[in-house]
Amino acid sequence: MKHLIIIAAFLVSFISHSQTNYEKGMQKAFQLWGSNQSTEASNLFERIAGAEPDNWLPPYYAAQINITSSFGERDKEKLAQQLGKAQDLINDATALSKNNPEIMVLQALLHTAWVAYDGATYGATLSPKVAQLYAKASQIDPNNPRVVFCKAEWDMGSARYFGQDTSPFCKDIERAIELFANFKPETPFHPNWGAERAEQVLNTCKK
Repeated sequence: MKHLIIIAAFLVSFISHSQTNYEKGMQKAFQLWGSNQSTEASNLFERIAGAEPDNWLPPYYAAQINITSSFGERDKEKLAQQLGKAQDLINDATALSKNNPEIMVLQALLHTAWVAYDGATYGATLSPKVAQLYAKASQIDPNNPRVVFCKAEWDMGSARYFGQDTSPFCKDIERAIELFANFKPETPFHPNWGAERAEQVLNTCKK
């Protein structure tokens, strides 16, 4: 009995220690990212992913960094390298958390990065995939603020590209902002981004 108590105490201590290392690592990675040290942050998220093989969040954030840094990149070789790495990380996250709307949004953003780079080349093949991802994510979690906002921003971008009126989508941006205001992430490390960007896009609606 005494030995069982000692083993149990050891396991609790080990689990607590592991969680502490995970939390410290995630906090450090977010700090690096916030300090514009994106490469270092991405590398740290990948290391955490290796230490937390059942957790979809570290590969999700490593992928997100590579995707967001790809917008505006004009070097195709560098773009392909970043987005290829991001795709591998999204695949890892998806394997751990299937039918996850947060990951679907990230996949849609990856395709959007290619369309933004060269709409004439990639728009015809990737635009339907983006629309399908947002439709599926909306079906699974219609009140997810990132799903609502990113779909609306995509719709606005598509309308703008074809010379159409973007104002019908402003109400979706307003709804997303309301959802952001009431959204509570499952843990401090679950996705909670997008509110500031939504406010910026809404300001363009008012001009």
